[in-house]
Parts: sequence; C-alpha cells; structure tokens
Amino acid sequence: TRDPALQRVLAELEPEIARAMTDGRIPSLTMALTAGDEILWSRGYGNANLRTRTPATPETVYIIASTLKPMIATVIMQLVEEELIGLDDAVSPHLGDLAIRGEDPSTPITVRHLLTHTSGLRGGFSSVPVWADTVPMPMDTFLRERLVVEGPPGEEVRYSNPGFTVLGRLIEELTGNPLQEEVRARIWDPLGMTSTAFAPTPVMEEVLAVPYRPDPETGAQAPIARVRFAEWPAGGAWGTVQDQARWVAASLALTHPPSAAGDSADDGAGQGAGQDAEEGADVTALRPEGRLLRPETARLMQTLNSPDFTGPMAGGWGGAGAGYGLAWWTATLNGDRYIAHSGSVGGYTAFTHGNVDRRLGVAILTNGQRAHPHLVRLSILATDLMAREGLDR
Repeated sequence: TRDPALQRVLAELEPEIARAMTDGRIPSLTMALTAGDEILWSRGYGNANLRTRTPATPETVYIIASTLKPMIATVIMQLVEEELIGLDDAVSPHLGDLAIRGEDPSTPITVRHLLTHTSGLRGGFSSVPVWADTVPMPMDTFLRERLVVEGPPGEEVRYSNPGFTVLGRLIEELTGNPLQEEVRARIWDPLGMTSTAFAPTPVMEEVLAVPYRPDPETGAQAPIARVRFAEWPAGGAWGTVQDQARWVAASLALTHPPSAAGDSADDGAGQGAGQDAEEGADVTALRPEGRLLRPETARLMQTLNSPDFTGPMAGGWGGAGAGYGLAWWTATLNGDRYIAHSGSVGGYTAFTHGNVDRRLGVAILTNGQRAHPHLVRLSILATDLMAREGLDR
C-alpha cells in the first residue's frame, strides 16, 4: 500500500502479528482490515501446510467456525422484519413436528433466548472426522435425539451450539427452503462472498489450510483431522479472510446512513414491513439498497441485550461490560461501540471484530489451536491504530 496512514498502521501492527503467531503457536494467519465499505488491506503469514511449506495468502481457506453465528442471526432477523416470526415468539410452534424435550410450555424458549444463548438448551459439540467411516447425523436427527433443556430460559448465559442448530431448522421451516440456500441467497451472494461455503468446492479445497495442534509432549505442531458436525448451522462453514472482511464491513455499515446516491433517504426506517407484506410487496425493498437489515434491526443486534449478563467474552474481549446483543458480542470501549465474534474448531481459530461508530473492521483466520487471546489483542490494536491514523475518515 502507498497510503502513508495505512503504512504507519502496518509498521506497528505487523511486528505484533509476528509476536502473536509465536506466542499463540499459530502456523498461519490471514488478516484483513476494513474502513467503511472498503477492504483496505489483507495479507497472509506463515504456512498453511507446514510439510509442503505452502504460504498462507488472503485466498487460503479456513473454517470460519462460530463467526457464522451472526450470519445465521442476520437471516433470522430478516425473517423477523418480514413478519414471519417475532423476536419474542416461542419457537416450538414453528418447528413442525420437532419437540424440544424438557421445555416447560409456561416458559417457552423464544427466538431471543436462542440468539442470546439464554435458552437453557444443552451446550456441547459433536464432531466426526471428515475421513471417518461414519458421517455426522443429519441435523433433524440430531435435534430429535440430542436437543434437551437443562434449565429455564432467560436465567443464565449458556453457550449453545444446539441452540443455533434450532435456529437453522427454524429458518428452513419458515422459508420452506434448505438453510444453505437461504444463507447463500440472503448473505453470501449479496456481499460477493464467492469463496464461502458449507461444503468447500474443489477450488476451495485446493487451498485449504491444514489444521494443527501442538503435541502435548514435544510441543511440535502436529496435523489433526478436519471434522464435520451435526451442529453445522452453528459454525460448519469455510471461507477466506477476504470474504470475512466483506461480511464485517457490511455489518458495520448497517446502522449508518447509506452513502450511495439513490439509497433510501430515511435509512429504511419508519416503514411497516407487515403492511407491505400483506399487499404482496417485496419486503426486502424496505431495507436500504444493498443493506442486509434495516438500521433499527441492526442496532438491536449490536446492542447489549441484557445488563444482567455481562463479562469478558472469549479471549478477554470487551472487558467487564461486554455481553451478547443478538448473536454478536457487544461492548462500549472508550466511548465507541464494538461488535465481535470468535470461532474455533480443532486446529482452527477465527475472529471478526469492528468499531461500529467508526466503521473500522478486522477479520482474522488461522490454523492455530484456541488462539483467541492473541487474535483479540491484534484486533483491538488494529482498530485503535486505524482510528488514530484517521482511516475512518
């Protein structure tokens, strides 16, 4: 880059990237920075395959893991805008013949409970190696056999991959379409995320990073099995850091006025989706052109849902005042609003992070094992440096 401000950012950031990779035992890392609608910079570091010494590049594919969750949540909130369901509606009546075992009908699990991990559903994670003789059970079978309420909804945060699997089933019931099709049509295609998929294409497979975990005895990096899992709506997608950056930039734009000529002058606010839906209009036209959600809906997703459930998120992100919005982690730091989400599956760690007020974003993908603290530190440093250098202007 020839931008002097960005060069100053990178002069301080890149040594910290090297330190994070050393301290976090990360074989390879790809990172992208965004400002406004633009991807300012992206680069790969280290080796995606240690044996063949294949360098990581912005086109290297990693599992995006739970950074998928805010995307699933965005589809859900589009359906809320379209009045197919309400945020505080009970989900069970919308799940067809699927029953949630242990649910008390007097205190039903709502969409909001699922989006904030306060549903009381059992957490956990099941996985099967890609090359195993068996395959993960279908999502529907998993939900019928494993979905169990362990506590009343609304009483505590209990991170739940099964909860987001229920949201995946809910999307299918409400739309009549496979979840994969809805996510692609509603999120990935509009944002140009052509290198993101639930099942890597052959072109993506050619540049897949190998997952690694330090050997507990020798400390040497050892390759481990790629996995698939029944709870795939909670994080079973693959992509590149460039696509993750497109997602971050689009998410940070949602509560800001559209800048392009011809966009809705009132940010899409003040128009009733229900009225137009009844008249057969395209409800997506009520959103500002090129935007995934109406501003007020996005603001709800990116605002702390409950002050009763706060504390540092994974890797210490956000400090004592952090907590869940709707899927997104949220925090206010030095007067600015931030959102983020991490993701990790054996041998991979992903992170997305952004300053909402300044529209400065970071996306990181790695084949490092549980590297959350290092990615949090890098992301906060990156947005601080970009703000200091005025890249939000």
